[in-house]
Amino acid sequence: MSSDTTAIASAGASDEDGRLFARISWKFIPFIMLCYLFAYIDRVNVSFAKISMAKDLQFSDSVYGFGASIFFIGYFFLEVPSNLILDRVGARLWLARIMISWGAISCATLFVQGEVSFYILRFLLGVAEAGFFPGIIYFLTTWYPSRLRGRIMAALICAIPISGLIGGPVSGWLLDALHQVGGLKGWQWLFLVEGFPSILLGIAFSSCATGPRMPNGFRRPTGGG
Repeated sequence: MSSDTTAIASAGASDEDGRLFARISWKFIPFIMLCYLFAYIDRVNVSFAKISMAKDLQFSDSVYGFGASIFFIGYFFLEVPSNLILDRVGARLWLARIMISWGAISCATLFVQGEVSFYILRFLLGVAEAGFFPGIIYFLTTWYPSRLRGRIMAALICAIPISGLIGGPVSGWLLDALHQVGGLKGWQWLFLVEGFPSILLGIAFSSCATGPRMPNGFRRPTGGG
């Protein structure tokens, strides 16, 4: 009888855990996927703007290619320092800061006047976004046990192809439909419209990332976040 009782209790606990983590997933995963979607769009939208932006600013292919790739220099060198700071100040605050700053810098790209300002803003965008993906992984590990993390990470990675599916048509539409609206070029509207949502998401992240109300006795897998 004791083994039967233990099995029933274990099954009940498993069902309760499943419902609990389903609540956590509905709270976090769609929103975090949206954040990562805009992170990827803000990273690659420079490729959609290339033809019109290079023509207006008279950039050569080498200038534009270097400006586009300099993003990864800032991203590479600030990745580890960013995550060390995240560990000290908390994932919720630091990830919100990352999203707000990269959104602001992406929007500021509309003010590019020449090669130097293009290089500076692309470098700063990499600096601002550094630490976001590993920071998100760290944040999720504070809510999910190891047996569930693979599925959660797979769901997060789905944001990459979705960003391509959405980002390409939207970017093309912005370049055509908003060209010369308000005196701005299409590529300027592209950076403004696609960068501003990241600022709003960063502000929202600072409050919504607290998670759903947990039952008494619930212990998160790790501390922090």
